[in-house]
Amino acid sequence: MKGISLNGLSTSVRFTVMALLVFSSLPAQAAEHGDTLAKVKESGAMAIGYRKNSPPFSFVDGQGNPSGYSIDLCKRIASAVQKRLGIQEMAVTYVPLSAEQRFEAVTSGKVDIECGATTNTLSRQELVDFTHITFVTGGTLLSLRSKPIRLMSDAGGKRIAVVAGTTTESALKAFMGEALINAELELVTEHGEGMRLLAEKKVDAFASDRLVLLGLVKNTGDASKFVVSDDFFSYEPYALVVRRNDPDFRLVANRALSDVFRNEQIGILYRKWFGVIGARPSGLQMAVFHLQALPE
Repeated sequence: MKGISLNGLSTSVRFTVMALLVFSSLPAQAAEHGDTLAKVKESGAMAIGYRKNSPPFSFVDGQGNPSGYSIDLCKRIASAVQKRLGIQEMAVTYVPLSAEQRFEAVTSGKVDIECGATTNTLSRQELVDFTHITFVTGGTLLSLRSKPIRLMSDAGGKRIAVVAGTTTESALKAFMGEALINAELELVTEHGEGMRLLAEKKVDAFASDRLVLLGLVKNTGDASKFVVSDDFFSYEPYALVVRRNDPDFRLVANRALSDVFRNEQIGILYRKWFGVIGARPSGLQMAVFHLQALPE
């Protein structure tokens, strides 16, 4: 087939033709990374990113399977996606991600949604988008009962482990600066590393979100060895991570979440994952559930 010749056309017409040729390739690229529903329908599979050690939100259970509160929410979203696409079979794959990998994995198309313990922030919205808020917690400290740190004001001169690249790290640094708390931070890659350093007494405390810390303590099998501080240094509204400029997929996800929030499903999920660690929903948490139980 001969190529298209632009000779003999006016400059304005040539420019218009060239622009049409260039932009005609954009829908395929958009479908690859920006149209998740089309991507899932074409491949017959949906990829869920998760954290391996962020209980009770996202972790690997005793049988080696992804598990947790966020995972259960994403399973409901996957079912909603399959129903929305009208396909009989849809494979769901789970991809383990670190804190530093999660956003790039979503934007690159490696995963279609990240289901962990990720805080929705304005700066992160420059890179990715978020679903409805799924949980509200705050950052605090975990220490050994033999050397307890009950208040943030007691952290001066201590060595504190925190996962690098998280809102917990930035919020902790900001809080210590404002409160004039002189503590040394030990950056770690995952929650498990922070817990190990604390157990080995190589750090005085491990900083993370309160519910994550309670889940990690439960997994040790001996909660009596640990103390969770009484105050907070941050506000952490969790949400599930999706790609920007993909309103159709985000709407499917939010519809599934609103359906959970407006019926007994949210009570069942809360008791399943947080009741076992003794956590009761705060007034703020209940308000979040009610406000996002949007009607059809």
